[in-house]
Amino acid sequence: MNQMLLNTWLTIQSVLASEKGQDVVEYALVFSVIALGAAAGMNSVASGIGTEFGNISTFLGNHIG
Repeated sequence: MNQMLLNTWLTIQSVLASEKGQDVVEYALVFSVIALGAAAGMNSVASGIGTEFGNISTFLGNHIG
């Protein structure tokens, strides 16, 4: 049991010391920040589009019917 824990600990330390996955993690963080910003901005864009369609509908309703 102790040997298995020691091997696991050594493996974790080896992975943490390695810089191979560092670029992947950085790209994942950048991608997640961009995705979060895009998702937050979509609410504002959707609201603006909805408002404009409402304005067009009101305009057409007043001038056509």
